[in-house]
Amino acid sequence: MQVRLLTAVIALAVIAISLWTLYSTRQGLVITETHVGTIPVTVFEPSSAKPAPVVVIAHGFAGSQQLMQPFAMTLARNGFVAVTFDFPGHGRNSAPLIGGLSNHDALGRALLDALEEVAVFAGTLPSSNGRLGLLGHSMASDIVVRYAQAHPTVEATVAVSLFFPGATADSPRNLLIIDGALEPAMLLKEALRIVGMTAGGQATQRVTYGNFADGTARRLALASGVEHIGVLYSGESMAEALAWMNEAFGLHGTGFLDARGPWLGLLYVGLVALAWPLASLLPRVASIPLGAGFRWRRLLAVALAPALLTPLILWKMPTDFLPILLGDYLVLHFALYGLLTAVGIRIVGRADRASSSSVVSWPKLVAATLAATAYATLAFGLPTDWFVTSLAPTNGRVPLILAMLCGTSLYFVSDEWLTRDASNARGAYAITKICFLLSLVLAIGLNLNKLFFLVIIVPAILAFFVVYGLISSWVYRRTNHPLVGALANAVAFAWAIVVTFPLVSR
Repeated sequence: MQVRLLTAVIALAVIAISLWTLYSTRQGLVITETHVGTIPVTVFEPSSAKPAPVVVIAHGFAGSQQLMQPFAMTLARNGFVAVTFDFPGHGRNSAPLIGGLSNHDALGRALLDALEEVAVFAGTLPSSNGRLGLLGHSMASDIVVRYAQAHPTVEATVAVSLFFPGATADSPRNLLIIDGALEPAMLLKEALRIVGMTAGGQATQRVTYGNFADGTARRLALASGVEHIGVLYSGESMAEALAWMNEAFGLHGTGFLDARGPWLGLLYVGLVALAWPLASLLPRVASIPLGAGFRWRRLLAVALAPALLTPLILWKMPTDFLPILLGDYLVLHFALYGLLTAVGIRIVGRADRASSSSVVSWPKLVAATLAATAYATLAFGLPTDWFVTSLAPTNGRVPLILAMLCGTSLYFVSDEWLTRDASNARGAYAITKICFLLSLVLAIGLNLNKLFFLVIIVPAILAFFVVYGLISSWVYRRTNHPLVGALANAVAFAWAIVVTFPLVSR
């Protein structure tokens, strides 16, 4: 008990320090939230009233304007006016994304139109001096480059994780490309080709070619040790973007960099650590631990079949039935995988053990499940919504969460029953999660054109499995019932998927 109490005190201290540090990045700024039509917009201005260049900052696929806060804070704390926004279908934007992934022309027009609206609005801000720069990540890196090419008044562009081949030696003006060093090699190859046009041959990273006066400045910077999402939190990314905008607009700021990555990591470590002592407060639901109790041979027989069969069965099936991009496939993948796992458990048979005599308290089961679900969603969801990406279920997404829950609950109930038992093979939980991720990779490989963007969430799902798996293991040890952690995980996964993937109009 004393160890748990000490853990709770330390975890709460870590959470408090992390939150205070993250909020302190706002120091010296005036932050205003508004709307341009249906587009939610946030303006970050230095507290001084001196007019300054505006940098419009655009997020990538399945992102939101919160994801771009580190760049906005960095630029605003150094004298720029930074403007972030939510593209249609993303974040808190109530307008759906037209075209989805099937109509690239309609998709591109919708994104460009949204950027146009925000750029025009940014030019009318009293704090703007009429000069404009752009910064975009992933999907939006292509959009800001295309917009800047059509609008030569854009004086500088920063493209993070760029994969648009249309940039030339002098269009758009003054282009900086930032890639994560751990991103796919094709991004680095394309960036070297673009910068190489100005370099007159083989380009070298962190070398500026051309000059800012005539708009031909080109540079590639690799942020070390980060991938497609980590590049947005790298101090190197912040430093490169700030130096580029300073050079283009002739500013010399404070040098502040929003390097919030370690503090976010510390915050989540605190939240996970706090779950351990809190789990001990849950009621004992079952008198004897419940679960399949399979050893290795039986476990592998049940775990491997769904991993192979699920992507093969869904390969040619129509999956366009939900107005959330790729969510329709995911709900089917979770549901079928869970159903096949349940069938496998039934066929292989439960190990010979005494859990059939376990007494279950249904009121305690309901109470424990509600408490675990509240922590899994709110404790992690609120700070994520504030500092990472939008997790508010706005714009009619609640019914879609319930639809997604039909799939995630089938998966997690079956998987928790299969893996949560003291007599199970050691490492059972890890094995089944590896199998699930491999099945998702196989599905992407079978239908790359349609499911390509699922590649983005594979690392996120892995992180979810680790964090929520650890918490559900503590919940199971206390309650003796796999249903408690299973339903908490199912709700958390369904919520995260539905609120992050874009709403579409097909």
